[in-house]
Amino acid sequence: MEVVIHFAVMHWYLWCCIVLGYLHISCISLSSGHHLNRSTGLENWLGYSGSLVGDDSQLHDSAFIETSTWSFPLNESVSCEDLEGVGSFNTTCLLSSTHYLKSDIYIYGVGNLEILSDVSLLCPVEGCMITVNVSGNIKLGQNASIVAGSVVLATANLTMEYNSYIDSSSLGGSPPSQTSGTPVGNDGAGGGHGGRGASCLKNNKTNWGGDVYAWSTLSEPWSYGSKGGGKSTKKQYGGHGGGRVKLLVKDTLYVNGSITAEGGDGGSDGGGGSGGSIVVHAIKLKGYGTISAAGGTGWGGGGGGRISLDCYSIQEDLNITVHGGLSIGCPGNSGAAGTYFNAHLLSLKVSNDNVTTETETPLLDFSTSPLWSNVYVENNAKVLVPLVWSRVQVRGQISVYSGGSLIFGLSDYPISEFELVAEELLLSDSIIKVFGAFRVSVKMLLMWDSTMQIDGGESTVVTASVLEVRNLAVLRQNSVISSNANLALYGQGLLQLTGNGDAIKGQRLSLSLFYNVTVGPGSLLQAPLDDDASRGTVTKHLCDTQRCPIDLITPPDDCHVNYTLSFSLQICRVEDLLVNGIMKGSIIHIHRARTVIVDTDGCTEGIGKGNFLNGAGGGAGHGGKGGSGYFNGRESIGGNEYGNAILPCELGSGTEGPNESYGHVVGGGMIVMGSIQWPLLRLDLYGSLRADGESFNKSITSSDGSLVGGLGGGSGGTVLLFLQELMLLENSSLSVVGGNGGPVGGGGGGGGRIHFHWSKIGMEEEYVPVASVSGTMNKRGGAGDNDGHHGQEGTITGKSCPTGLYGIFCKECPIGTYKDVDGSDEHLCMPCPLDLLPNRANFIYKRGGVTRRSCPYKCISDKYRMPNCYTPLEELIYTFGGPWPFSVILSFILLLLALLLSTLRIKLIGSGSYHRSSSIEHHNHHRFPYLLSLSEVRGARAEETQSHVHRMYFMGPNTFREPWHLPYSPPHAIIEIVYEDAFNRFIDEINSVAAYDWWEGSVHSILSVVAYPCAWSWKHWRRRVKISRLQEFVKSEYDHSCLRSCRSRALYKGMKVGATPDLMVAYIDFFLGGDEKRLDIVSIIQKRFPMCIIFGGDGSYMAPYNLHNDTLLTNLLGQHVPATVWNRLVAGLNAQLRTVRHGSIRTALGPVVDWMNSHANPQLEFHGVKIELGWFQATASGYYQLGVVVAVGDHSLLDLHQSDTWVGTDEVMRKNVAHGRKNLKQLQHSWPYMSNSLSLKRITGGINGGLINDATLRSLDFKRDFLFPLSLLLCNTRPVGRQDTVQLLITLMLLADLSVTLLMLLQFYWISLAAFLSVLLILPLSLLSPFPAGLNALFSKEPRKASLSRVYALWNATSLSNIVSSVYIALPFSTTAHYMCKASWDIIFSYREDDKCWLLPIILFLFKSVQARFVNWHIANLEIQDFSLFCPDPDAFWAHESGL
Repeated sequence: MEVVIHFAVMHWYLWCCIVLGYLHISCISLSSGHHLNRSTGLENWLGYSGSLVGDDSQLHDSAFIETSTWSFPLNESVSCEDLEGVGSFNTTCLLSSTHYLKSDIYIYGVGNLEILSDVSLLCPVEGCMITVNVSGNIKLGQNASIVAGSVVLATANLTMEYNSYIDSSSLGGSPPSQTSGTPVGNDGAGGGHGGRGASCLKNNKTNWGGDVYAWSTLSEPWSYGSKGGGKSTKKQYGGHGGGRVKLLVKDTLYVNGSITAEGGDGGSDGGGGSGGSIVVHAIKLKGYGTISAAGGTGWGGGGGGRISLDCYSIQEDLNITVHGGLSIGCPGNSGAAGTYFNAHLLSLKVSNDNVTTETETPLLDFSTSPLWSNVYVENNAKVLVPLVWSRVQVRGQISVYSGGSLIFGLSDYPISEFELVAEELLLSDSIIKVFGAFRVSVKMLLMWDSTMQIDGGESTVVTASVLEVRNLAVLRQNSVISSNANLALYGQGLLQLTGNGDAIKGQRLSLSLFYNVTVGPGSLLQAPLDDDASRGTVTKHLCDTQRCPIDLITPPDDCHVNYTLSFSLQICRVEDLLVNGIMKGSIIHIHRARTVIVDTDGCTEGIGKGNFLNGAGGGAGHGGKGGSGYFNGRESIGGNEYGNAILPCELGSGTEGPNESYGHVVGGGMIVMGSIQWPLLRLDLYGSLRADGESFNKSITSSDGSLVGGLGGGSGGTVLLFLQELMLLENSSLSVVGGNGGPVGGGGGGGGRIHFHWSKIGMEEEYVPVASVSGTMNKRGGAGDNDGHHGQEGTITGKSCPTGLYGIFCKECPIGTYKDVDGSDEHLCMPCPLDLLPNRANFIYKRGGVTRRSCPYKCISDKYRMPNCYTPLEELIYTFGGPWPFSVILSFILLLLALLLSTLRIKLIGSGSYHRSSSIEHHNHHRFPYLLSLSEVRGARAEETQSHVHRMYFMGPNTFREPWHLPYSPPHAIIEIVYEDAFNRFIDEINSVAAYDWWEGSVHSILSVVAYPCAWSWKHWRRRVKISRLQEFVKSEYDHSCLRSCRSRALYKGMKVGATPDLMVAYIDFFLGGDEKRLDIVSIIQKRFPMCIIFGGDGSYMAPYNLHNDTLLTNLLGQHVPATVWNRLVAGLNAQLRTVRHGSIRTALGPVVDWMNSHANPQLEFHGVKIELGWFQATASGYYQLGVVVAVGDHSLLDLHQSDTWVGTDEVMRKNVAHGRKNLKQLQHSWPYMSNSLSLKRITGGINGGLINDATLRSLDFKRDFLFPLSLLLCNTRPVGRQDTVQLLITLMLLADLSVTLLMLLQFYWISLAAFLSVLLILPLSLLSPFPAGLNALFSKEPRKASLSRVYALWNATSLSNIVSSVYIALPFSTTAHYMCKASWDIIFSYREDDKCWLLPIILFLFKSVQARFVNWHIANLEIQDFSLFCPDPDAFWAHESGL
């Protein structure tokens, strides 16, 4: 209870003290005018002069709870109670009241110190020191502050909260002795410390106020800033210098307020004070506050102070600044920046925070042990290295950024030598100035919109500046390295001038040892500089002599800087030089290059200088004589030609007027690339390489303004290239053009000299082209003005070429020429002799040119075989002596083989001879021996003939699209023996049996495309299967329910199916059952005649028309006509019908009609029988069948139209006959045409047929199909006899066909595999199948021999598609080969496979045509063995009847 009461009393007492202190401070504030920093009243009261803080607002805004003024003995530690704090420095001391001190204090303890918010510890006395050394932590609350001239804090952790500050600004004591930090004089200059103070005095040559000091303590600065200068004797000083702050923190320093040691403001009456010193030692430096040792503002701004931070990590949010103070008297020239040193990283930063200044920050020396890591000069800072000899060396990079500048030496003494050593030198929007010589050794040099300017003065004592950039040097955005003295760049990596404005310039310039030098578009390499003095220094000793300096031909092996040599710009041992910009110089020497664009300058006079006489200026001479000048009738001779065209090394000459007012013209310079010992490996030229003379464009006038003539043009210079390979690309140029003469009458300068000294010219297989020239080379002389003459052309030469090569670039002699002597003249390439060249060959290119008279050649195609350029077929032919001997030998071999095969055939199957006495019956039975009548197979007895009623034919061509079918409704002849309804059902059933399946037609369609003979065989086989199926159906499956006869239904004998041997016509024979009534039988038999007999076949080659005479017909007609007569008639009619082709039926049926009228009917009428030709059973598709109508007994042809068989009248028939042509044309539109059928008029009115006579035959229309031309090869002819001879010829043609086919395939296989396969497989199997088909036909026996021969003929015709394919392939190839061959080739006796490859297909076509004719004769001999059948005399024809 007592403790609580005691605490309440103390709390009340504390608040009373705070209130009393606040009232006391308020009274002091009112009396002092509320301005502690600059109030003289406060200064007198406290007994010191100087400001408390550098910023009015820092104390102005503080709210002091309690204040007190103390004075403590020096070096004695004060306690927490002495400061009226709570606690102890050995535990925790809380300062809750503001204290003003008059002298230094020292605080020590092992505890913590916390200055509460809005509490300050103030010692606003210049040089006053506050020292705090505690083992614990120090914390400054919000708006808390420590203010003194020197502040030293040693603690474990230091925390500065928002708006707290440690401030020694404008409280600096006296700077160290023997310094010039405070300026002398009354010009109001700023004080100096880390950077010089600014001076606004215009006539001040040094251009600075107070100087820098304390450089040696850069890493541990502990100096006060200097005062600024005054502007009058009354006020000698301006702003005070900044104080000192040292923070020793074992762990972490949090800065969320500010730590400042800034210089005081001098106002407009004095200069600003310089910044003080700040030293921080900590492990971690964090926060977002400010650390500043900036200079103060004044008439002349004060220089920045010095900051050193020794921290392991520094947060980037901190603002660290040492910029100079602003200058009121000269706003563009603030104080120089101070120094910010990172003691942990050993890096120095000089930044002016983008405050513009012209005042430098001197850097006096650099540590060598240890080396600094980095140096940064940035944000408009200006750094000066002023010593006579200085070495700037760091372990890392030297960076000059954002308007910064780094200056070496003094402009008044440009004789110093400076050395810069670093890993990287980085310049961005900055400048490096060097007064004297400059040596740089870095790994990387990067420049962005920056300048490196080396000024060697006018003294020649200054050594060369050397920049050694080992890895990478890049200039971008108008970056320039320039020197008015000698300059060298070494390196081992890349030197790149990126684009416009990037340049390296020097009095003499050497680039060496780089792997790659790239001069981008708009970039410049130049030596010497543009002024005449610089140019003359380099070229003077070469202008008056023709002696070739030895160093141009064999320069030193090393690439060290040696300016006793003749070069103005030397690029030595650079692996790749890529120049898209400009290289400009007087004498340029390049060791290795790929792309070069060069402008050069030579002499103003020289050996070939142009003359000037009374206004007439002659052009200078060099490779060509200069043009004469002409003015007012006076002529001035141009300069003479001089130098050596074989190895030129002279500068172009210029012209000079009589005095300096006329000016002068400079000749072209000299470009030397490579040397004899070290030639360039390759030179790629994309732009221009120029050593042109200068043109004179100035008009010279007299005192009265009239023209007094002009100087002549300068002569072109020299381009001397020691190299292995040149590539002059499109739109590039190599130029030594003379300059144009000036107005009026100036002569043009002579052209210069270009020489290519090829270091290595390979011969034969080792030859590599030394040059590829797509651009231009210009050696012309300059143009004269008015009457002035043009300068003569210069020279372009090359090293003498070895054998096989010629010209400047040692090209290979043209194809077809050879060169066996050394020299470069193109006339040394002699034509190769043509007598050693095969006909089908051309001279070919040989690498390195041809060096002997026997020139190499090659066949016009790789398919020909060396050395005679024959095809494989020709090699075979010429192996046997040539085309004619080969043909004879092959013919003889084929003849022997044909005889051998014929003998073998006769031995195996016998002779093909036959006896003319063979009976017609025998002939008839062997008409188609491989297909006997299906009715005959079953047998035909005599009783069947007596019971036969009617033969009902199937309609249609029996194809897969239109199979056989029977018409509905029974014919009138059988209507009494069948039930009509049952008959119609029978028709449905049998028609469904006769139809083909879809896959049968599909197979046929495929085979028709692939192999047509196979398609024909397939169709024939399916027809046989189909007729067998029909017979089986009628015989055993159908119950004959449509027949009236019970006996026929019971025995299944009332109907029979039959067909012609060629299976083109099928029919059903109807028979009586035997149980009919007698009267019915008589009436039915009387209806047999008139009888229609339909021809077999369809008029094609494979199935000619024929009248099939089976036993049933013979027996039926034998009741009226003797069998011998009828058989003779059938044989004769078939002989006439076999030559009828459906494609020409109108002309082919005429002889048949005539033969029937002349041979058949006269003989038959004797027996009461007559026959007529007719058409029957036309289908909707237009197909119809031909046949004959047989009338016997009392029936006349007129009765045919009134019979039961023919429905109609004579009037209708006559009407139709009269209008036959019209009806046929109508029928042509209503019936489509099939490929194997012809349209015939269908007579309306129910008649299903009509007669063909002379009247209707002429009115027939027909349509030929697209295969009609094949009928010329495949046609049925009359027999010719001599069967053995015909078969021998067929055998010979068959062997010849095979031989020519194999030779043709060999030929097309030689052309290409695709051509070989096209000929062989279009159509597949067709080309090679005729040979086995022919052998099969020749060696087969009866009765299939004729049919196999037709198949053989069909294969032979089908193979014509392969011949057409071969001709289609051969013609384009022959046309191409024709242009490849020479016109002088003799193709009469030399068989040519390339341009005559169509010859074998044509020969094969002829063989197949002849072969087809022989086969037709052979088939005719087989099928017609009685020549009397073709007797034109009817009596002679019927005379052989008895012989049957």
